[in-house]
Amino acid sequence: MTERHSLQRAAQAVLMSREPAAKVAAVRDLDARWQAGGLRVDQHHRAARIEIPGRPDRPTLVAAREVPRRRLGSPAGRIALYHAIAHIEFNAINLALDALYRFATMPRDYYGDWLRVAVEEALHFELMAAHLESLGSHYGALPAHNGLWEMALKTDSDPMLRMALVPRVLEARGLDVTPKIMQRVGAAGDARAVEILALIQRDEIGHVAIGNRWFRQQCAQRQLEPRETFRQLLREHTRGYLAGPFDEVARLQAGFTQLEIDDLIALEREFNAQMDAHDA
Repeated sequence: MTERHSLQRAAQAVLMSREPAAKVAAVRDLDARWQAGGLRVDQHHRAARIEIPGRPDRPTLVAAREVPRRRLGSPAGRIALYHAIAHIEFNAINLALDALYRFATMPRDYYGDWLRVAVEEALHFELMAAHLESLGSHYGALPAHNGLWEMALKTDSDPMLRMALVPRVLEARGLDVTPKIMQRVGAAGDARAVEILALIQRDEIGHVAIGNRWFRQQCAQRQLEPRETFRQLLREHTRGYLAGPFDEVARLQAGFTQLEIDDLIALEREFNAQMDAHDA
């Protein structure tokens, strides 16, 4: 297979694209080439570790605790919130592209699923970045943190780990918090932000469902029981990441079982109790 026809090489090129508008356009072109049959999965591809994906010089990346707090009662607070969401969506483009680039021995449907995620994350970013500009700001105007890509690095050795901890933990957290954010920005009179967030919530339910699908596929391939496997991975990897309350309706729509949601609630309580005991 020539490099020109390799999905992995094409996804890598888009992943390393730094300028946001160019990356969004390249994601759409990548999807069009795949849909037209111009790209094929290169199962002999060997992925390199990517410490720093393609991203612009701004925003400046800082520790999570140094990111400005978002008080939604003021215009500046809402701009800070929208900037944080745009940053999440930009990173989510890179995460979806990395899922294509990195794991070259998955079934064909896997690549179609993650291309769909990349296209939808690109739209989310584009809409939120445009909304920031309508408010007199822009993506890159405020500092942001690198937590999403840090999790990408922690999970770059194993597709089961990636599916468990990125869509099923980090992206699923968005399902929990977005409805309340919509209520608060709606109360502040920002109808356009509510429209964008509603679209994001709808699509993210589908993205988490894709993570659930491929996590369970990996468990079946390895003859592992999904619920217990997920619970063990949560114990090993998610202290500091797992936080409630959990939106049970959205998570059920995204393919979680009620027993898995019950496990999340129990583990969060366990982790919080351990932190309280440590601080005492």
